[in-house]
Amino acid sequence: MGRAHALELARHGARVVVNDLQSAALEPVVDEIRSVGGEAIGWAGSVTDAETVDRMAAAAVDRWGRIDILINNAGILRDKSFAKMELEDFRLVLDVHLMGAATCTKAVWDRMRAQKYGRIVMTTSSSGLYGNFGQANYGAAKMALVGLMQTLAIEGEKYGIKVNCLAPTAATQMTGGVLSEEALASLDPALVSPGIVHLCSEDAPTRTILCAGAGHFATANVTLTNGYTVGRADDAALEVSANWAKVADRKNEIVPAYGFVQGERELASTGIQVEDFTVVHG
Repeated sequence: MGRAHALELARHGARVVVNDLQSAALEPVVDEIRSVGGEAIGWAGSVTDAETVDRMAAAAVDRWGRIDILINNAGILRDKSFAKMELEDFRLVLDVHLMGAATCTKAVWDRMRAQKYGRIVMTTSSSGLYGNFGQANYGAAKMALVGLMQTLAIEGEKYGIKVNCLAPTAATQMTGGVLSEEALASLDPALVSPGIVHLCSEDAPTRTILCAGAGHFATANVTLTNGYTVGRADDAALEVSANWAKVADRKNEIVPAYGFVQGERELASTGIQVEDFTVVHG
Protein backbone atom coordinates (compact mmCIF):
# COMPACT_ATOMS: atom_id res chain seq x y z
CA MET A 1 0.00 0.00 0.00
CA GLY A 2 2.78 2.42 0.88
CA ARG A 3 4.52 1.70 -2.40
CA ALA A 4 1.33 2.39 -4.37
CA HIS A 5 0.75 5.67 -2.51
CA ALA A 6 4.35 6.79 -3.03
CA LEU A 7 4.29 6.03 -6.75
CA GLU A 8 0.92 7.70 -7.34
CA LEU A 9 1.86 10.83 -5.41
CA ALA A 10 5.17 11.03 -7.26
CA ARG A 11 3.33 10.65 -10.56
CA HIS A 12 1.38 13.76 -9.62
CA GLY A 13 4.51 15.73 -8.85
CA ALA A 14 5.13 15.06 -5.17
CA ARG A 15 8.70 14.73 -3.91
CA VAL A 16 8.58 11.72 -1.65
CA VAL A 17 10.33 10.45 1.47
CA VAL A 18 9.77 6.69 1.59
CA ASN A 19 9.92 5.14 5.05
CA ASP A 20 10.14 1.50 6.09
CA LEU A 21 11.79 -0.47 8.86
CA GLN A 22 14.45 -1.81 6.50
CA SER A 23 16.35 -0.13 3.66
CA ALA A 24 15.91 -3.26 1.54
CA ALA A 25 12.14 -2.69 1.49
CA LEU A 26 12.17 1.01 0.64
CA GLU A 27 15.06 1.28 -1.82
CA PRO A 28 13.21 -0.40 -4.74
CA VAL A 29 10.40 2.14 -4.36
CA VAL A 30 12.83 5.05 -4.32
CA ASP A 31 14.59 3.65 -7.40
CA GLU A 32 11.27 3.17 -9.20
CA ILE A 33 10.24 6.77 -8.58
CA ARG A 34 13.61 8.06 -9.74
CA SER A 35 13.56 5.86 -12.83
CA VAL A 36 10.56 7.73 -14.19
CA GLY A 37 11.98 11.16 -13.38
CA GLY A 38 10.52 11.65 -9.92
CA GLU A 39 12.30 12.80 -6.78
CA ALA A 40 12.53 10.54 -3.74
CA ILE A 41 14.73 9.64 -0.81
CA GLY A 42 14.52 6.72 1.60
CA TRP A 43 14.57 6.72 5.37
CA ALA A 44 14.78 3.49 7.35
CA GLY A 45 13.46 3.36 10.89
CA SER A 46 10.42 2.80 13.06
CA VAL A 47 7.64 5.37 13.21
CA THR A 48 7.49 4.69 16.95
CA ASP A 49 10.98 6.17 17.41
CA ALA A 50 10.48 9.93 17.84
CA GLU A 51 14.15 10.74 17.29
CA THR A 52 14.23 8.81 14.01
CA VAL A 53 11.02 10.46 12.85
CA ASP A 54 12.27 13.95 13.75
CA ARG A 55 15.46 13.35 11.77
CA MET A 56 13.42 12.08 8.82
CA ALA A 57 11.30 15.24 8.82
CA ALA A 58 14.43 17.40 9.10
CA ALA A 59 15.98 15.56 6.14
CA ALA A 60 12.92 16.33 4.00
CA VAL A 61 13.09 20.02 4.93
CA ASP A 62 16.84 20.16 4.33
CA ARG A 63 16.39 18.70 0.86
CA TRP A 64 13.19 20.40 -0.32
CA GLY A 65 12.52 23.28 2.07
CA ARG A 66 9.12 22.23 3.41
CA ILE A 67 6.72 19.38 4.17
CA ASP A 68 3.24 19.62 2.67
CA ILE A 69 1.92 16.06 2.95
CA LEU A 70 2.10 13.29 5.55
CA ILE A 71 0.66 9.83 4.93
CA ASN A 72 0.47 7.77 8.12
CA ASN A 73 0.42 4.27 6.66
CA ALA A 74 2.63 2.12 8.93
CA GLY A 75 0.93 -0.89 10.45
CA ILE A 76 1.20 -4.43 11.74
CA LEU A 77 -1.19 -7.25 12.62
CA ARG A 78 -1.28 -9.48 15.69
CA ASP A 79 -4.67 -11.11 15.11
CA LYS A 80 -6.22 -13.35 17.78
CA SER A 81 -9.53 -13.51 19.55
CA PHE A 82 -9.51 -11.24 22.59
CA ALA A 83 -9.66 -14.27 24.90
CA LYS A 84 -6.36 -15.54 23.47
CA MET A 85 -4.66 -12.19 22.94
CA GLU A 86 -1.75 -11.15 25.14
CA LEU A 87 -1.78 -7.55 26.33
CA GLU A 88 1.74 -7.19 24.92
CA ASP A 89 0.32 -7.71 21.42
CA PHE A 90 -2.49 -5.27 22.15
CA ARG A 91 0.00 -2.58 23.17
CA LEU A 92 2.30 -3.28 20.23
CA VAL A 93 -0.43 -2.79 17.65
CA LEU A 94 -1.59 0.44 19.28
CA ASP A 95 2.01 1.63 19.50
CA VAL A 96 2.67 1.20 15.78
CA HIS A 97 -0.68 2.35 14.38
CA LEU A 98 -1.74 5.04 16.85
CA MET A 99 1.45 6.26 18.49
CA GLY A 100 3.34 5.91 15.21
CA ALA A 101 0.84 8.21 13.52
CA ALA A 102 0.89 10.65 16.42
CA THR A 103 4.71 10.69 16.44
CA CYS A 104 4.96 11.38 12.70
CA THR A 105 2.23 14.00 12.85
CA LYS A 106 3.91 15.76 15.76
CA ALA A 107 7.13 15.95 13.73
CA VAL A 108 5.42 17.93 10.94
CA TRP A 109 2.65 19.75 12.77
CA ASP A 110 4.50 22.93 13.77
CA ARG A 111 6.05 23.21 10.32
CA MET A 112 2.63 22.98 8.69
CA ARG A 113 1.18 25.52 11.11
CA ALA A 114 4.00 27.94 10.36
CA GLN A 115 3.57 27.66 6.60
CA LYS A 116 -0.24 27.67 6.96
CA TYR A 117 -0.63 24.63 4.77
CA GLY A 118 -0.67 20.89 5.25
CA ARG A 119 -2.37 17.66 4.24
CA ILE A 120 -2.36 14.70 6.64
CA VAL A 121 -3.94 11.29 6.06
CA MET A 122 -4.45 8.65 8.76
CA THR A 123 -4.94 5.06 7.62
CA THR A 124 -7.96 3.67 9.43
CA SER A 125 -9.88 0.46 8.65
CA SER A 126 -13.35 -0.99 8.44
CA SER A 127 -12.19 -3.21 11.31
CA GLY A 128 -12.07 -0.10 13.46
CA LEU A 129 -15.21 1.49 12.05
CA TYR A 130 -17.38 -1.62 12.22
CA GLY A 131 -15.43 -4.34 14.06
CA ASN A 132 -13.92 -7.62 12.90
CA PHE A 133 -13.47 -10.92 14.73
CA GLY A 134 -9.94 -11.43 16.04
CA GLN A 135 -8.90 -7.80 15.66
CA ALA A 136 -9.69 -6.11 18.97
CA ASN A 137 -6.21 -4.54 19.08
CA TYR A 138 -6.18 -3.53 15.41
CA GLY A 139 -9.76 -2.24 15.48
CA ALA A 140 -9.13 -0.19 18.62
CA ALA A 141 -6.04 1.39 17.08
CA LYS A 142 -7.79 2.15 13.80
CA MET A 143 -10.81 3.78 15.44
CA ALA A 144 -8.47 5.79 17.66
CA LEU A 145 -6.96 7.23 14.49
CA VAL A 146 -10.41 8.50 13.51
CA GLY A 147 -10.62 10.34 16.83
CA LEU A 148 -7.14 11.78 16.29
CA MET A 149 -8.14 12.92 12.80
CA GLN A 150 -11.36 14.56 14.01
CA THR A 151 -9.59 16.72 16.57
CA LEU A 152 -6.55 17.60 14.47
CA ALA A 153 -8.82 18.68 11.61
CA ILE A 154 -10.52 21.13 13.97
CA GLU A 155 -7.23 22.38 15.44
CA GLY A 156 -5.57 22.67 12.03
CA GLU A 157 -8.38 24.42 10.18
CA LYS A 158 -7.23 28.01 10.76
CA TYR A 159 -3.71 27.04 9.68
CA GLY A 160 -4.76 25.58 6.34
CA ILE A 161 -4.12 22.03 7.54
CA LYS A 162 -6.60 19.42 6.32
CA VAL A 163 -6.68 16.05 8.05
CA ASN A 164 -8.54 12.99 6.76
CA CYS A 165 -8.71 9.22 7.12
CA LEU A 166 -8.39 6.54 4.47
CA ALA A 167 -9.96 3.11 5.06
CA PRO A 168 -8.47 0.93 2.30
CA THR A 169 -9.32 -2.55 1.15
CA ALA A 170 -6.36 -3.94 -0.74
CA ALA A 171 -4.23 -6.99 -1.34
CA THR A 172 -1.19 -6.43 0.85
CA GLN A 173 1.18 -8.45 3.01
CA MET A 174 -1.48 -8.27 5.71
CA THR A 175 -4.25 -9.80 3.56
CA GLY A 176 -2.31 -12.58 1.84
CA GLY A 177 -3.87 -15.98 2.51
CA VAL A 178 -7.15 -14.44 3.66
CA LEU A 179 -8.88 -13.84 0.30
CA SER A 180 -9.10 -15.77 -2.96
CA GLU A 181 -6.59 -15.10 -5.74
CA GLU A 182 -9.36 -13.56 -7.86
CA ALA A 183 -10.36 -11.19 -5.08
CA LEU A 184 -6.74 -10.27 -4.36
CA ALA A 185 -6.20 -9.44 -8.05
CA SER A 186 -9.18 -7.09 -7.98
CA LEU A 187 -7.93 -5.42 -4.82
CA ASP A 188 -4.77 -3.95 -6.33
CA PRO A 189 -3.46 -1.29 -3.89
CA ALA A 190 -2.92 1.01 -6.87
CA LEU A 191 -6.71 1.25 -7.17
CA VAL A 192 -6.87 2.86 -3.71
CA SER A 193 -4.14 5.47 -4.18
CA PRO A 194 -6.09 7.89 -6.43
CA GLY A 195 -8.13 8.65 -3.32
CA ILE A 196 -4.93 9.57 -1.48
CA VAL A 197 -4.12 12.07 -4.22
CA HIS A 198 -7.47 13.79 -3.72
CA LEU A 199 -7.07 13.87 0.07
CA CYS A 200 -3.71 15.58 -0.45
CA SER A 201 -4.83 18.04 -3.13
CA GLU A 202 -5.55 21.76 -2.97
CA ASP A 203 -9.26 20.90 -3.07
CA ALA A 204 -9.07 18.22 -0.37
CA PRO A 205 -11.91 17.87 2.12
CA THR A 206 -11.17 17.72 5.82
CA ARG A 207 -12.54 15.46 8.59
CA THR A 208 -13.50 12.87 5.98
CA ILE A 209 -13.27 9.08 6.21
CA LEU A 210 -12.69 7.83 2.68
CA CYS A 211 -13.31 4.11 2.11
CA ALA A 212 -11.58 2.76 -1.00
CA GLY A 213 -11.00 -0.57 -2.69
CA ALA A 214 -11.13 -2.16 -6.15
CA GLY A 215 -11.57 1.30 -7.68
CA HIS A 216 -14.68 2.01 -5.59
CA PHE A 217 -14.82 5.07 -3.30
CA ALA A 218 -17.28 5.95 -0.54
CA THR A 219 -17.29 7.93 2.70
CA ALA A 220 -18.12 6.76 6.21
CA ASN A 221 -19.49 9.02 8.93
CA VAL A 222 -19.89 9.01 12.70
CA THR A 223 -23.51 10.05 13.15
CA LEU A 224 -25.87 11.14 15.94
CA THR A 225 -29.58 10.30 16.02
CA ASN A 226 -32.30 12.75 17.07
CA GLY A 227 -32.78 10.70 20.20
CA TYR A 228 -35.49 10.81 22.85
CA THR A 229 -35.66 12.84 26.07
CA VAL A 230 -36.39 11.00 29.31
CA GLY A 231 -35.33 13.73 31.73
CA ARG A 232 -35.74 13.17 35.48
CA ALA A 233 -38.39 10.48 35.22
CA ASP A 234 -39.25 8.44 38.29
CA ASP A 235 -38.04 5.30 36.54
CA ALA A 236 -35.76 6.69 33.82
CA ALA A 237 -34.13 3.31 33.12
CA LEU A 238 -37.51 1.75 32.37
CA GLU A 239 -38.44 4.67 30.10
CA VAL A 240 -35.14 4.40 28.19
CA SER A 241 -35.88 0.73 27.55
CA ALA A 242 -39.48 1.38 26.59
CA ASN A 243 -38.48 4.06 24.07
CA TRP A 244 -35.34 2.45 22.70
CA ALA A 245 -36.69 2.45 19.15
CA LYS A 246 -36.96 6.26 19.33
CA VAL A 247 -33.50 6.60 20.89
CA ALA A 248 -31.94 4.58 18.07
CA ASP A 249 -34.11 5.80 15.16
CA ARG A 250 -31.67 6.85 12.40
CA LYS A 251 -34.13 9.02 10.50
CA ASN A 252 -32.71 12.57 10.21
CA GLU A 253 -29.50 11.63 12.00
CA ILE A 254 -26.67 14.17 11.70
CA VAL A 255 -22.90 14.26 11.43
CA PRO A 256 -21.83 16.55 14.31
CA ALA A 257 -19.45 19.37 13.42
CA TYR A 258 -17.63 18.92 16.74
CA GLY A 259 -17.86 16.83 19.89
CA PHE A 260 -19.98 19.15 22.01
CA VAL A 261 -22.86 19.02 19.53
CA GLN A 262 -23.99 16.04 21.61
CA GLY A 263 -23.96 18.15 24.76
CA GLU A 264 -25.71 21.05 23.02
CA ARG A 265 -28.51 18.78 21.86
CA GLU A 266 -28.88 17.23 25.31
CA LEU A 267 -29.08 20.64 26.98
CA ALA A 268 -31.49 21.88 24.31
CA SER A 269 -33.82 19.01 25.20
CA THR A 270 -34.10 20.56 28.69
CA GLY A 271 -34.71 24.07 27.32
CA ILE A 272 -31.15 25.34 27.76
CA GLN A 273 -29.58 26.82 24.63
CA VAL A 274 -25.79 26.92 24.24
CA GLU A 275 -24.65 29.24 21.47
CA ASP A 276 -21.29 29.42 19.71
CA PHE A 277 -19.58 26.89 21.94
CA THR A 278 -15.85 26.91 21.27
CA VAL A 279 -12.82 25.92 23.26
CA VAL A 280 -9.51 27.44 22.25
CA HIS A 281 -6.22 26.24 23.64
CA GLY A 282 -2.96 27.68 22.26
